[in-house]
Amino acid sequence: MSIHEELINELADLCGIIPEYWDIFGNKHITPIETKKAILKAMKLNIDSDEDIKNEMYAQKARPWNRFVEPVKIVSVNDQPLTIPVYIPANEGEESRLSLSWTIKNESGQKDEFVLSGDGIIISDQQWIDGIRYIKIDLVSTPPSPSLGKGGMGGYPIGYYSIDMTFKIPHMEISGTSRLIITPDSCYIPQELKNGKTWGLSTNLYSIRSPKNWGSGDFCDLKKIVKWVSGLKGGFVGINPLHAIPNKKPFGISPYSPVSRLYKNFIYLDIESILEVKELKGQLAIGNRQWEETFKRLRAEDLIDYEKVAAIKETLLRHAFEVFYKKWIATPSARNDRIEKFKRYITEEGENLEYFSTYMALSQEFGVKSSEFGVKFSWQEWTEEYRTPSSHTVQEFKKTNEKEILFYQYVQWLIDGQLKEAAEQTRDLGMPVGIYHDLAIGSIGGGSDAWNFQDVIADGISLGAPPDDFNPTGQNWGFPPLIPEKLKESGYELFIQTIRKNMKHFGALRIDHALGMFRQFWIPQGMPASQGAYVRYPAEDILRIIALESVRNRTMVIAEDLGTIGENVRESLFRFRMLSYRLLYFERNYPDPSFLSPERYPDMALCAVTTHDLPTLYGWWIGRDIELKKRLGIFPDESAWQRNISERERDKSLLIEALKSQGLIPDAHSPIHPFTHSPYLDEMTPELCLAIYEYLARTSCRLVAVSLDDAIGTLDQQNMPGITDSYPSWMQKTPIPLEQMLSDKWFSVLSEMFKKNNR
Repeated sequence: MSIHEELINELADLCGIIPEYWDIFGNKHITPIETKKAILKAMKLNIDSDEDIKNEMYAQKARPWNRFVEPVKIVSVNDQPLTIPVYIPANEGEESRLSLSWTIKNESGQKDEFVLSGDGIIISDQQWIDGIRYIKIDLVSTPPSPSLGKGGMGGYPIGYYSIDMTFKIPHMEISGTSRLIITPDSCYIPQELKNGKTWGLSTNLYSIRSPKNWGSGDFCDLKKIVKWVSGLKGGFVGINPLHAIPNKKPFGISPYSPVSRLYKNFIYLDIESILEVKELKGQLAIGNRQWEETFKRLRAEDLIDYEKVAAIKETLLRHAFEVFYKKWIATPSARNDRIEKFKRYITEEGENLEYFSTYMALSQEFGVKSSEFGVKFSWQEWTEEYRTPSSHTVQEFKKTNEKEILFYQYVQWLIDGQLKEAAEQTRDLGMPVGIYHDLAIGSIGGGSDAWNFQDVIADGISLGAPPDDFNPTGQNWGFPPLIPEKLKESGYELFIQTIRKNMKHFGALRIDHALGMFRQFWIPQGMPASQGAYVRYPAEDILRIIALESVRNRTMVIAEDLGTIGENVRESLFRFRMLSYRLLYFERNYPDPSFLSPERYPDMALCAVTTHDLPTLYGWWIGRDIELKKRLGIFPDESAWQRNISERERDKSLLIEALKSQGLIPDAHSPIHPFTHSPYLDEMTPELCLAIYEYLARTSCRLVAVSLDDAIGTLDQQNMPGITDSYPSWMQKTPIPLEQMLSDKWFSVLSEMFKKNNR
């Protein structure tokens, strides 16, 4: 091995690049040197020469000594009094002339002040770096003043604080600021679920077919589903991520590949319930024949036409905004509750909303100038002076396009309001959980988040997953990761805002690919997924931030812990009371492929049959997913296809045996056989589907999610991972309309079944 490679390996270790991993098949993978170099560059490190590499290594090893104070400190509310380490350059004997002053300030501005000098200064450690002596001093807090409240151990309560400190010695003064985050030790769990359980319906909101929506599911449909499930004594309604997306085929329609995870997709707005649209209804003649014909055509299509639905909704929203603008914004003296709520929303959202709206306005601007159809959502394609949010050109654009930026802020305000109404409905109906939202693992590199937070987001890297049973070539998800060290230097601001905004109004949050809180699979641009490598993340910090936001927002957390699971991952999630995510397809008595019995499922979990990335129960039963993968060329060879077919037949037989063992279907020799019209292994039926969900209902899992696609007999899964243009991912509507589902007696039988098993 060359000296250059040795240096790269050492720097990679310091930066958390894992040198090897074991895949799901038991094969060991050594991280290639070229992969390490690409990842280090993506982390914004200079590795052009061996001397540069040595300098980067020195910088890594010198931390935290050369920082004065760490950028962020995260502690348990029960780990007090607080100890804050500071690192000070001081010659021998100078500590006697040193003084330290520091303050702890909470989010409301109240603060405690401390002073330390002379004999009160105790050195806990020291280090010599480049001939300079650094000393470590541990600052210890006293009990907080009454204005800051009381937390665990009589210390500070949970929340976010800023620490400002200054140290002085003759001829030198250094100041620094750090973020202090005090967290609970576990996530929020509703009182009803601390010793109980509930069930809910898992839906893809965009896919809902109804006679009232405009071609894709919306918040009006969501409210109907909430009322329906509540009447069936369900505790939650699960929905897909609502993140903002381009609404353009083929790459801009996945809810898991958003331009921003901080803001949401206007396609879900119930346009006709907006006050300004109601005022315009006669003028725009929304109910006239031309509009109704358009809506009827969009509703009748089996696939969602994102472009047309979005275009129509945006047209109406712009008309509505003109009314709002002229009535309340263009008239400075105008005052009423509606405009005050809008202004308050803008103030509370601050720069995040401002820059998201600026990004959207710039996308529109460059899209209009482009010869291509639609909006240019990738900021890397913009003129160079627009690629930096803080640039003079962007600031001037904000001034000259203030009204356009206000329009996008208005749209997000409407979304927030309609979601709030749906959330209040769940509380009024007494649902123990409410709406269960889904958080994507990242956002696209050309999107708003990546534009606004370039300092903490890697360039030239995509997140993904190594090869496994369901994806033999691995997965490349097409969006960049957050850089662990840069994220920490920023005080975790982007991560905090992302969690907070995706918990707002929701009773539960599913964190997609929760394993990414521990390590993430980085794939350098131009390399296959098989050449990727895992990078470590500061899991304890991340878990504590989630716990804090969970308690503050009263939102329970479901951690999607599927895939290649690292050591102690599930133990850590359990420690923070995050529900595990257990799928019937994967819960087996490994290495035996037989299905895990209900009593062996963990109680701190959500269990379900399937997800959007996996076959529906009806599709799984007939091997539709296997045939699709063969047709799409996903299997590497004929033997892999044949193996999948034989394993599926085996799994169906094993599931039938599991159901029989629970008495959920009678033995074939029973004289009374309600399934004689349909041989078990040939066809999925509503009765057999119900028996499978009763199998899950018998577990002690806190939550049981019933897939709407399973309940209504959908054959095709919503998404085929790794395929973009030869499969209609994210576009398929429910085969039957919502109103027909509402009267389907199968759901009443399902409700009674859960009621019986929850006694």
